[in-house]
Amino acid sequence: MNISLTGRHLELTDAIKAHMNTSIETLNKFNMDIISVNVVASAQTKKGKEHSVVEFVINLAHKNSIIIKQNDDDLYAAIDIATSRAQKAMRRMHDKDTGHHKVGLNEIKAEDVDVKTATLEQEDEIVPVELALYKPREVEDVLNDLKESDKIFEIFIDHEDKTRVLYKKDDGKFGLY
Repeated sequence: MNISLTGRHLELTDAIKAHMNTSIETLNKFNMDIISVNVVASAQTKKGKEHSVVEFVINLAHKNSIIIKQNDDDLYAAIDIATSRAQKAMRRMHDKDTGHHKVGLNEIKAEDVDVKTATLEQEDEIVPVELALYKPREVEDVLNDLKESDKIFEIFIDHEDKTRVLYKKDDGKFGLY
C-alpha cells in the first residue's frame, strides 16, 4: 500500500504524520486490497476563523475509490472523524462482498432438488383402514367398548345400515352422530 501525506498551508509535524499513519493502518483490518491512500491536510480561513480540513482518497483494487473530506477546528479531531468515516465505508463494502456470494447453477439445482424432497416428506400420508366389524352393532355395546378403551370415538354400523359415530365429549359425556 502506498501512503502519501500532504500538507497545504500547514506543515506536517512528526506527531501529525504518526497520527495519520496509525489511522491509515486501522483500515487494513478489512482485508480490502488497498492500493494507495492519499491524505491531504490543509488549514483554511473562513469568516475570520481558522479550521482544518482533512481529505482521504483511498484507492481499492477492482472497486471504486473512497473519498472523504472532513472539516474541524482541531486537525487531530478531523483526522479521527475522517478515519472513522473511512472505516464505516470500508466495512459496508466488506460486508457487501462477503454477504452476497454468487451462487452457481449447480448449487441452485441441488437446492431445488432438496426442497422438492423435503416437501414430499412433509406431506400427510393417508392410509386406508378397513373396519374390523361389518356387522350391525348396538349403541350400548359400542358405548361399553368405548368406555373400556382409551379411544376418543368409535365408528360403527347400526341395525338400520347407517354409519354412526359415538364420541367422548370434554365433559365426560358421550355424543352420537
